[in-house]
Amino acid sequence: MQDHNAPPLNPLPPVVWALALPMIALEIVLQIGEAGIAGGPEAVGWRIEAITKAAFVPDLWREMWSLDSFPAEHMARFIAYPFVHGNLTHTAFAVVILLALGKFVGEVLRFWAVLAAFFGAAVAGALAYGLVASRVPLFGAYPGDYGLVGAFTYLMWLRLAGSGREYRAFSMIGLLMVAQLIFGVFFGGGMDWVADLAGFAAGFAITILVVPGGIPRLMDRLRQR
Repeated sequence: MQDHNAPPLNPLPPVVWALALPMIALEIVLQIGEAGIAGGPEAVGWRIEAITKAAFVPDLWREMWSLDSFPAEHMARFIAYPFVHGNLTHTAFAVVILLALGKFVGEVLRFWAVLAAFFGAAVAGALAYGLVASRVPLFGAYPGDYGLVGAFTYLMWLRLAGSGREYRAFSMIGLLMVAQLIFGVFFGGGMDWVADLAGFAAGFAITILVVPGGIPRLMDRLRQR
């Protein structure tokens, strides 16, 4: 029997909205400014200003490291850059991935564990990017999203452990990396994939620690193989 009181859309965990809504709100503000609806002539440059203030800049990070000086305003870039995007399409794809994977992961992990996977991946992605890139800034939610891909992959691996089909847990990251490679070949691309891959690895590793049962559960699954 159909439940007429059921919500039209499957509800998302609050922590997922807590991550997605700031991205959506910022993009709406930037779109309003770029359309000339509000903010005057200066509003056209709001996106550039937001990226300048929030993006992770490898050269800046290296300078901070060499000087052994870590101002809070620049350290905040590690967790601020995922909320700023280059355009509407960039934001839309990032938010869709966040909502889709966040729902699955957020229904299994506690809210703080979801935050740990997302922001841990963002930090790891920035650090890895800083090793291979120079002047091109890193911004956008993809490294954090890939952290949720890593969390999703580990949770699926736990479900499939002992079935002989464990490899299927890694099908999503495989498809994403192939798609990214193809996109890079035909449309050009930078070193963002390094941040994404590092984000995936970080999300996978963090989930091993924060999933209910943690390391003992992992060892139990390994013994079942």
